Amino acid sequence: MQTRVLGKTGLRLPILSFGASSLGQEFRKVKLEDALESVRAALECGLNFIDTSPFYGRGMSEVLLGIALKDVSRESYVLCSKLGRYDLAHFDFSARRVVESVDVSLHRLGTDHLDIVLCHDIEFVELSQIVEETLPALRKIQQQGKARFIGFSGYPQKIFRTICDQVDVDCVLNYNQYTLQNTRFAEETIPYLKAKGVGIMNAGPFSARLLTNAALPGWLKEPEEVRAAARRAAEHCAKKGVDIAKLALQFGLANPDITTTVAGSANPQNIRNWAKWAGEPLEEKLLAEVLEILKPVKNVGHVEGLTKNN
Repeated sequence: MQTRVLGKTGLRLPILSFGASSLGQEFRKVKLEDALESVRAALECGLNFIDTSPFYGRGMSEVLLGIALKDVSRESYVLCSKLGRYDLAHFDFSARRVVESVDVSLHRLGTDHLDIVLCHDIEFVELSQIVEETLPALRKIQQQGKARFIGFSGYPQKIFRTICDQVDVDCVLNYNQYTLQNTRFAEETIPYLKAKGVGIMNAGPFSARLLTNAALPGWLKEPEEVRAAARRAAEHCAKKGVDIAKLALQFGLANPDITTTVAGSANPQNIRNWAKWAGEPLEEKLLAEVLEILKPVKNVGHVEGLTKNN
């Protein structure tokens, strides 16, 4: 698996990483053996950067990861978890909860340190708290050796400049906005982050199944015109004998400015397919055709979190 360096951290991450949200049954019911085998498959295929959160499965993802990684050498993988979001509408970015959350995550994951800790979905709260309370508390955690690097994650592009104009972070994670249909992250934010030396991570190359042939989750917020265009794009790919998910993944991995793209599944075969696709050439002609189909809905998204943070 090809690797890239994450900003100024010195961490060398695989261009394709394992997202453990699916272990928390965020998309469907998951069998225990499938969850554990998915982690093993990811490590075997070189996806040795693992991203999780206490929000995923309300702790289930971290617990299952801790079981799966119990007998795996800690030096053989890089681990990221988050804090601040604990349920659909439960957010707590207080300094006190930062300390508690990191300790709980360490216990669940069976480790004495996290390589990266991110403030999770900060667009749902007042960003001043993240700057003045949450990130300073995380720096203390970093100084204690419980976290090597810190940052934040979220969906709207506005949050990245708002935070990084006021305080230094090591890395950030954006999701669903560097895809075949939406490239706002690259157009509006990545040049700014590069200039600051902030590590750049992307998640959701399939845009919550929008750019796959799988059934869409009930909570998907994209408008119908986006869904319809995605269906047309998937049908076009199918006529060419290609799974649109392959094109979507390869498109995300091809951007050299993005250190790693996080994709998740509790299906071990999906992970093996993704690793295989990562090593295959991108079909440029098909890509151009699909981008043309999606052009009428390019960069159409939705409001996430507080309106003023979008």
